[in-house]
Amino acid sequence: MQRAAAILLVLPVVLAFSPSPQLSAKMIGRAASLGRSLSLSPLRQAAAPCTSRISSGALGRSRAASGVARLMSTSTVPETSTLALADGRMKVKEIQQGESSLVGKEVVIKGWVRTIRNQKTFSFIEVNDGSGPKGIQVVAQQEIESYSAVEKICTGSAVAIKGTIVESPGQGQKFEIKASEVELVGDCSGKEYPLQKKRHTLEFLRGIAHLRPRTNTIASVTRVRNALAFATHQFFQEQGFLYVNTPLITASDCEGAGELFRVTTLPSEVDKIPKTKAGEIDYSKDFFGKPAFLTCSGQLNGETYATALGDIYTFGPTFRAENSQTTKHLAEFWMIEPEIAFTDLEGNMANAEAFVKHVVKYAMDTCPEDLKFFNDFYDKTLLERLTNVVENSFGRIEYKDAIVALQEEIKKDPSAWQFPDVEFGTDLQTEHERWISEKKFKTATFVYNYPKEIKAFYMRDNEDGKTVAAMDLLVPGIGELIGGSQREERLDQLKKKLAENGLSEEDYWWYLDLRKYGSVPHAGYGLGFERLVCYVTAVENIRDSIPYPRYPGSAEF
Repeated sequence: MQRAAAILLVLPVVLAFSPSPQLSAKMIGRAASLGRSLSLSPLRQAAAPCTSRISSGALGRSRAASGVARLMSTSTVPETSTLALADGRMKVKEIQQGESSLVGKEVVIKGWVRTIRNQKTFSFIEVNDGSGPKGIQVVAQQEIESYSAVEKICTGSAVAIKGTIVESPGQGQKFEIKASEVELVGDCSGKEYPLQKKRHTLEFLRGIAHLRPRTNTIASVTRVRNALAFATHQFFQEQGFLYVNTPLITASDCEGAGELFRVTTLPSEVDKIPKTKAGEIDYSKDFFGKPAFLTCSGQLNGETYATALGDIYTFGPTFRAENSQTTKHLAEFWMIEPEIAFTDLEGNMANAEAFVKHVVKYAMDTCPEDLKFFNDFYDKTLLERLTNVVENSFGRIEYKDAIVALQEEIKKDPSAWQFPDVEFGTDLQTEHERWISEKKFKTATFVYNYPKEIKAFYMRDNEDGKTVAAMDLLVPGIGELIGGSQREERLDQLKKKLAENGLSEEDYWWYLDLRKYGSVPHAGYGLGFERLVCYVTAVENIRDSIPYPRYPGSAEF
């Protein structure tokens, strides 16, 4: 974007002063079209969701576009105009949600054809522009001058249509558009187009991930994902948190699990890799002078800012080299990780509950049609479950009590469980987590105070010496959604825990410094964003919750 802006800023000067005879009218026309496409018309500003101000970058592009427009106004070369670049565009969703005062208004819509039905003297065209799950019906009469373009339209075609908004006599739609001009912007008539009007499996769509946003399911997932991302920033900003960008490349293994992707510039040829005298790889010759990895969490870095600035959060991509082909795991995924100074486990759980309620409610308020689609076609209980989360308090149970409750339930019919052996120290499986939230509490539930042996080194030891101040949030339909803890703020205890987990103090010297200089009680949690998207949309496979999923054996697109 910065390069494009820079080119546009130079463009008026080049056009005005270049003596080259090769400068054609077509080039100037294209420059003018580009200027119009970048201009921020009042209608476009009004249609843009969640936008309250124009960024400096947008302002720069707008000025660049204005420069082109001023140049063209003094040029004697005729201007090329196409409907695809015309002003006055309204988003389909804006029309559908409009009042009756829109009737009679001339508008331009731009999008892709979902269906077309040709009659003897007119055609019905359903156009969707991505602003919502439903398209708008366009009626094109045979007498309009551009009807020849209508005859070439098929499913998937890109179109720009000018017309008048009229009341629709059809059921389920308030308005339709009576076309006065139709332009076929992008043809899609090839028989090899893979998204013909029929049902496609989600597995098939993963093989054409570059085209799957054109389907109902993935388009709705994308809009809900957008809403959840916006609501995430909204929640933490309104709570006074600062957004911190933590590094993607790290020398630390936050979880201590060792499932990290290595980052290296060492030669790929085995015989050229530098070795130490002991015959091991000499990472001192590598780019960073030591082993480096893609991070699996921004938590440790986030703590450095929380213990200086108070409350912060990170929201960005993380990576894990876990050779898992389950429907719950990705190699590249996004994490939301707040860190809260001067709080304990109880305050941590309270913040997590408020966050989940906020983002779910925002999605319900802003994407009702998308969620109705998922409720109708994926899970008939979705809206009921989401309403339950928003309106009811979350359950709370200590880990030891959850184990007792599970043991009593499993005794009734051990054969009904894939993992019937449960005791203190057991790492709960998804079926255990779902029973706790779906059957015992019938709502989202916190399980807390876990055995220290199954949790990470940075979690604060409880006074019993057996457990840590850790919590997991379990939700119906998914299982674990959030994992968090009060962090170990005591220097001596943290050193002891590093040793117990086989981790070097030298590698975590900077993390230990936080406990030396002005240490405070603090806590935080991590939420896998794709799991949240799956939970809110009822999409079962996490590979369908992210635009381009990365998992073992697949890094396409």
